[in-house]
Amino acid sequence: MFLNLSQLSVRYPGQTQAAVNGVSLGLSAGQIGVLIGPSGCGKTTLLRAVAGLERASAGSIKLDGETVGDSQHHIPPEQRRIGMVFQDYALFPHLDVGRNVAFGLARLPRAARAARVAEVLALVGLEDMQTRYAHELSGGQQQRVALARALAPKPRLLLLDEPFSNLDVELRERLAHEVRAILKSAGATALFVTHDQLEAFAVGDLIGVMHEGQLHQWDEAYALYHRPATRFVAEFIGHSVFLPAQLQQQEQKVVVQTPLGALQDIDECPLPSAYADGLCDVLLRADDIVHDDSAPVQAQIVRKAFRGAEFLYTLRLGSGETLVAHVPSHHNHELGEWIGIRVEVEHVVTFARGASASAAPAPAPRLGSFSHNQTGMTLKGALKNESPARSPSPPTPLPHAGQGSEVSRGPTFTLISAFSGA
Repeated sequence: MFLNLSQLSVRYPGQTQAAVNGVSLGLSAGQIGVLIGPSGCGKTTLLRAVAGLERASAGSIKLDGETVGDSQHHIPPEQRRIGMVFQDYALFPHLDVGRNVAFGLARLPRAARAARVAEVLALVGLEDMQTRYAHELSGGQQQRVALARALAPKPRLLLLDEPFSNLDVELRERLAHEVRAILKSAGATALFVTHDQLEAFAVGDLIGVMHEGQLHQWDEAYALYHRPATRFVAEFIGHSVFLPAQLQQQEQKVVVQTPLGALQDIDECPLPSAYADGLCDVLLRADDIVHDDSAPVQAQIVRKAFRGAEFLYTLRLGSGETLVAHVPSHHNHELGEWIGIRVEVEHVVTFARGASASAAPAPAPRLGSFSHNQTGMTLKGALKNESPARSPSPPTPLPHAGQGSEVSRGPTFTLISAFSGA
């Protein structure tokens, strides 16, 4: 690995809990990694430790085979050959674009310095703006100047601390794709920090989800979304709902009884013995819920918000559970109207009822054949075509699920796609 963190911990003086606790991850040369997580989770502290701005309390940081930091040794930032793009870009207002980019190239001869400035400005698409000043640039252009300045000295590793946070949402996503293309063209190895999942998905080859100083999962975006390693990852990536469920063995199949009906014909699912009495929480995402006027499972619209291509409907089931779903905007139903919904599950991921954030899902034995597509293996299942009222009652009553609600009746399930921008 070009960048290798092994059981890295960073502890601030006087703090009982480490800001970064036992984190291990790796990046190959030319890969782009992204760290995401809630505020205070330790992602920026980890980035600063890699940069050399914080000392490692335990574990080690290796860069291109060289140990640059551990509990005994600390190579200062200026000797690590690491470039950094800060949240506010930190451009010098009294220098034009060309001289900003050339700031770290003082040791080069004048001709070589000018050639390198022209090269990186062309790389970021600003070759005609060398004589402009920062106040004459848009936010996106300033961000690209900061990136060019960081790339100009040819650092071994590039670190970016929320580089798009000062930009509007639409520009952030577009620039995230542009920056990825720039970094790939430069062959740079980079580590990002961001709060925005869309940025992470657009930029990263590998994405790490952090919580309370620990790295819960370091994986591709698809795996984070469809194969979360912990309950926290399942909740944090996208918007998810956990429904109370019971796993039941019926002949050679496992059926998942939920308040929405019975999930059956599932290729992969934990056995009922994985949980006491088969009781668990099953993960459902927005793309598992489909609006279908002909479906027997009905839900009442209690709130709706128009979002252009779609409505955000808040729906309440007859049994009292409330959920939120995206519906194409040509389905313009009225408040109080009942509409049909059905579930199409691609994945069955279950956790112990009320499990902690660090709890892993139960392993699922192979019960059928896998279906392959370009993104990997998927698991096929279907919702039994019956409303919950007509479905056989599970042996153990299932309580209502949810984590709070703005609706007066029943808890709220937020089923919002991670790719919707909501």
